[in-house]
Amino acid sequence: MKKRGTGYACMIYGVGFGFGRPDNSGAYVEMAEDGTVTVLCGGADMGQGLAEMLALITAEELGVRQEDVRVINADTAVTPDAGPSTASRQTYVSGHAVLKAASTMKKTVVEVAAEMLGVQPDDISLRGGGVYVKGSRERKLELREVADRCHRTGRPCLAWGWHNITTPDVDPETNQGDAYATYIFATQAAEVEVDTDTGEVTVLRLVAAHDLGKVVNLLAAEGQVEGACSMGVGYALSEQILLDNGIPLTPSLAEYMIPTALDMPRVVPLLVEDPDPTGPFGAKGLGEGATIPTAPAIVNAIYDAVGVRLTSLPATPDKVKEALRAKARQGSGVPRPTDCGRSDNFRQ
Repeated sequence: MKKRGTGYACMIYGVGFGFGRPDNSGAYVEMAEDGTVTVLCGGADMGQGLAEMLALITAEELGVRQEDVRVINADTAVTPDAGPSTASRQTYVSGHAVLKAASTMKKTVVEVAAEMLGVQPDDISLRGGGVYVKGSRERKLELREVADRCHRTGRPCLAWGWHNITTPDVDPETNQGDAYATYIFATQAAEVEVDTDTGEVTVLRLVAAHDLGKVVNLLAAEGQVEGACSMGVGYALSEQILLDNGIPLTPSLAEYMIPTALDMPRVVPLLVEDPDPTGPFGAKGLGEGATIPTAPAIVNAIYDAVGVRLTSLPATPDKVKEALRAKARQGSGVPRPTDCGRSDNFRQ
């Protein structure tokens, strides 16, 4: 028999290292004579889309096209330290370092553009690689013209940004305090189908609602949620390290079973925008937080479907079948295996 159930799980996750541990990042933004921009930041892009995120933040601040921004990252020969890509921190801290550098560069560009057009700096706006005067839709200058003037007149075309999110440690006596600079929140819902004969669990659908502050890159954020959910499905149902006297019996992906595309259900990412004024353009982060609620939601859905509570992962078919058998024994009054063959004399 196949039974269906729905489960929910919520999470709160602190962005950054927290607890008084040093947490900062530095970045350079340089504008060339042709108006193209180079960003140098030490944050490592491990596939989470950090380089594109930094390019988008720079392009937004400087009013240039994203394709005109080049990001050099994680090159110890030329990039300033940005700390490790962990704790879901890079968009939040490195993004702000880049934003600060771009903002400094923007100030120079706006001042030079105002001089060239004979207006006040407050009247200048930059967008799409062009210079506009407020109140007019006509493009007055190309940004490359202003960049060229900056280089020819010795204006600074390299800007530095540094951002620190180190927080005080919590009170050692009460454990109270703001351990992190900001937090992300999420709720996920899982719909599963449980085969009571085989113990097999199939995840039919996942709905993942995540508060990540301002969404900088919609496609990347949705991809991050979907990828994180796939990790959560594996953690919940199939991924397991087996040891025999310290010798791994799952030494490769041939034995350590991660979900394939065929194992994944439909994932519905719901991105909740609640901009945080402490983040770059209100962004906070996503990272690890997106995978935390998935396994608990699946386990809760299993309970909703068949009424058994699993307390160890992964929820393999053998574990589910054993839990169902234990439930049946309890319901029928049959002694548990631990009670079989024991007299009252041996009971404590």
